[in-house]
Order: sequence, then structure tokens, then C-alpha cells
Amino acid sequence: MLLLAGIVIISMPLETLAKPSDPVTGNPIAKIAQDASPAVVNIDTETLVQQPLIPFIDDPLFRQFFGEEWRRFTQVIPMRGKGSGFIVSKDGYILTNNHVVESADKIIVTLADGRQLDAKIVGKDPTFDLAVIKVTATNLPVLSMGDSDAVQVGEWVVAIGNPFGLEHTVTVGVISAKNRSVRAGNLSFDGFLQTDAAINPGNSGGPLLDLDGKVVGINTAIIPYAQGIGFAIPVNMAKNVIDDLLTYGKVRRGWLGVYVQPLTRDFIQAYNLKIKEGAVVADVMPNSPAEKAGIKRGDVITKIDGIQIKDPQDLVFQVRKHMVGDKLKIEVVNRSGSKTVTVTLEEIPGQTETSNVKSSDLDTLGIEVSPITPTLKERFGIQKDQGLVVTEVKVGSAAHKVGLREGDLILEVNGVPVNSAEDLKRALSQSAEVVVLLVWRDGRTFFVSLRI
Repeated sequence: MLLLAGIVIISMPLETLAKPSDPVTGNPIAKIAQDASPAVVNIDTETLVQQPLIPFIDDPLFRQFFGEEWRRFTQVIPMRGKGSGFIVSKDGYILTNNHVVESADKIIVTLADGRQLDAKIVGKDPTFDLAVIKVTATNLPVLSMGDSDAVQVGEWVVAIGNPFGLEHTVTVGVISAKNRSVRAGNLSFDGFLQTDAAINPGNSGGPLLDLDGKVVGINTAIIPYAQGIGFAIPVNMAKNVIDDLLTYGKVRRGWLGVYVQPLTRDFIQAYNLKIKEGAVVADVMPNSPAEKAGIKRGDVITKIDGIQIKDPQDLVFQVRKHMVGDKLKIEVVNRSGSKTVTVTLEEIPGQTETSNVKSSDLDTLGIEVSPITPTLKERFGIQKDQGLVVTEVKVGSAAHKVGLREGDLILEVNGVPVNSAEDLKRALSQSAEVVVLLVWRDGRTFFVSLRI
């Protein structure tokens, strides 16, 4: 089990870090803390949650039986959370973890000088658990980005954050390992940095710094009941994400367009291959970048840009690091031998409209929706290929009152299938005062009526 959290202080003799022979004179940790702390912020969130007063309230049959009266069996309560973040631009853009702000109705950022400012979400990336938020301010201090690929195992790192609400706590540790794969609930993350610093809730989103004071990671997760095992997102994974979130409000992650499976000894023997690692291409999507580059079913992908691909998970991680338009050199092996092809990644189908669709009608309903993507299917356990995913439901909105929730799949509006933003907007514009939605959730469908 993995928890998303942050890093707390550990006790260690600082004199071991600043010997006379060190290139940095004096106390490097104190200098890093002094220089970096002004750009680290505390984040307080408030989320309005509908609390059931009795069991089975989410059962559609229960709501159908009680009609609009089912709301009498709930109460709305505020849930508060804490996290950390750091400033990436002088005009108020802040990087943090997605899980810190994902469902927040209110976000308050406390700067190092004590100012408290309202913040809004600019963009979110659940795949890498990153988010960019914005406060209205100018001439703010910022942190410089380092190079997480250059970080070595055993290298000293410093973290600054807000564990348990203890503001601007400075922590020290080393990089214990690189390229760790970890799981948190329904989410899986690859390529993380592992640090031996203890981690506690509230430090999520804070920076992990090298001894030059540059960000090499974003503190994220812990293994509960374990000491000295914490994880951070490598900053090199975050750089393109930040650019996309600032420019588009979403991440335009590259799409290869293949289904892959593990390479087995039986497959190697049957195809007479001279390799031991790779990802077998089980199918190629029509008109995908992979198909255009000549990748075929039965090929084994062994390298991407010279990096060895060990298994399907490794392949997914390497592709996820790249953005739309990136060109990859992919080495494949098959019965005929090996070859290298150049693939230009494209945007995932369905994301070319917008990742989260908004309109005046949708604002009235209190929802945001997105076309189905592989990421959303994995995140919400969706087993269908048609429909629109509800990515956000505002507490107190019309949609919230009738029981719609994040992860629901809207299949039809007034009997008409909807698969795109335009389909939904068109259906809503043609409706009078009431719309009936056919919704899929947890393997079954039910109808919901909404007044607009």
C-alpha cells in the first residue's frame, strides 16, 4: 500500500556534509534552506463532501425509490487538507501534486512572508500526479529546475515542505534509488526517485533539492509503517508537463498506438529470437503513429532512443515521458531480424477537442466532461469505449443533487448517443427544461434527469 504525502525532518550530523574538503564552504544545507525557502508555499484546501447518513445511498435503486427525497439522507461537510508547493514563475504560478488540489473547492496559498492568497487550478495531470495553480501576485521568488537524470544514487538531497502543518520544515536525506515503480490506490507511477528521508502527510508537492539548490524532484508518496522509504517525481518528467499545463491547461501526452504484452520464453523460442527483454506488440491501432512508422503485430520493441525496454510497463513509462510531436527512434525485433524506425508521437484520440469540456450549459449543470482516453479508463476502471467521462462534479450543483459523480460515463442524452463535446453541447442546446442522461457506473447503467 502506498500513501501520497511528503517528507519530514530526520536527525543527522551536519558536520558530515560540510567537511573542509567540500567544494561548498560553511554549511551547505543551511544555505540551501535560506535561499530556497522563500519560494516554497503551504497549501490549504477545503472540499465540500456529501456525507451519507445511511448505507446504500449511492445505489440507483435507492434513489429511484425515494426520488428527490434521497437528499434528505445526506449532509454536506467541509473536508480540509494540507500540502506544499513551490513557485515556478514570478507572476504566481505554483507547482504541486494533483492529489493535493484535485477536488478542492477552495485553495489558500500561504507564502513564506505570511501572505495568504486565493489560488485557482490552471491545469492537472493525474498520470504524473502534478498540478499547476495560480495566485495573483508579482515579483515572487522562484526555484530553478535541475536535472534529475544526472542525480546519482547516494547523492545528498534537501526537502522543504509543510508536514502535518509544520510550516517550512527542512529535511535532509540521500537518493536511495532511481526509476522506482510505485502504486497509490488505483494509480501507478513509474520512474520515481526513492529517498531515505521519512515522509509524512502535508509535504506533498514540496521540492526535493540537490546541493546546488535546484529542484530535482517533487515529493509525493510514502509507504506507510516503513521508515526511510519515500518517493519523489523526477523534475525532468515534470518540465514538459508544466509547459503544457501553462500553455494548454492540460497535458498533450504523446500517443504511440500499440497494445503490448510481456515477452515470454515460449514466444522467444517459437519466433527464434535472440533477445531476452522487450515488449511484444499484440496489436497496432489503425492510422496510429506506430502503424505509420511500419510497426506490426508480432514485433518486439526492444529500445526507445537507445534506452532498453525490459517489459510493457517500461515501454508505457518511456512513451509517457514524451509529448505530442516528439520523434522517437524505436528498435524492433522480429523473425526477419531487427530494424529501427522513427515514430512521430501524436495526441491521444479524443483529446484534440479539449481535455475538460466546459460551456455555459455544463457550468449550469455543474460538471466537466472529457472524451474517453486510456488514462481515464485506467483511472476510473471504465470498461467501455463510447461516451463522455464526468471528470468533475461541483458540490451543490444540479448534477451533484441528482447523484452524478466523478468517473461516471454519460452514454446518451435524451436517447441520443454522445461521444464528443459537440455531441453533448448540441444535445443540451436542443433540450427544453429537462434532460435525461443514460449513465454507466460500476458495470451497470441507469437514468438521471436534470433540469437546465
